[in-house]
Amino acid sequence: MSSNIYEGAVPVSVLKDTDVYRHTIAVLVDNEAGVLARVVGLFSGRGYNIESLTVSVVDDDVQLSRINLVTSGTRQIVEQIKAQLCRLVPVHTVKDLTDEGPSVGRELALIKVSGTGDNRVEALRIGDIFRCNVVDSTTDSFVFEVVGTSEKIDAFINLMKPLGLAEVSRTGVAAIARGSSGMEDKASPKPKAKKTVAKKVTKAKAKTSPKRKSAVKKAPSKRTKKR
Repeated sequence: MSSNIYEGAVPVSVLKDTDVYRHTIAVLVDNEAGVLARVVGLFSGRGYNIESLTVSVVDDDVQLSRINLVTSGTRQIVEQIKAQLCRLVPVHTVKDLTDEGPSVGRELALIKVSGTGDNRVEALRIGDIFRCNVVDSTTDSFVFEVVGTSEKIDAFINLMKPLGLAEVSRTGVAAIARGSSGMEDKASPKPKAKKTVAKKVTKAKAKTSPKRKSAVKKAPSKRTKKR
């Protein structure tokens, strides 16, 4: 065992493993301004790369958002990423969906293919094999909607390149762990701000007391006696 300044004691095999792995990490955070910037800033400030990033509100009652991100690195770097994410104040739960059990991940992509003649027919045939939906069509182009794993979308894009691939728009990976437990169950509810009820302060009317005439003792004036 060896100590790691980010995660405590970790096995030596983790520290010596120099292979690069692709990990999908889910982060449950508070739904407030600036949280996404802090998470992205953590990656950019340390030179970690984000291959895919999705974020959306998952619980309106307790104001929680879920960030799904895909990153690559050695096992030690991934452990550092998870440890540093846990230290951020708005973060409730960090889960490595790649290491912590089976998970399901899907991605949506809109792919535009321009072509006529045989290329057009071949693009439609391959799209039917991949179970794509044609969401837009013109006389010289198609827009395919592809839903599936990242590997499936990569394979479809590679097949469309020689047929007139024009543009690609991808949502990023949305992943979730299999099983009955959820990340929201482990998240501590955000304390609700106490509503300050403005108390009506009744101003007591000052009783007008009659002004007392201050008795001023006048000093007796010295009269000059006429001689």
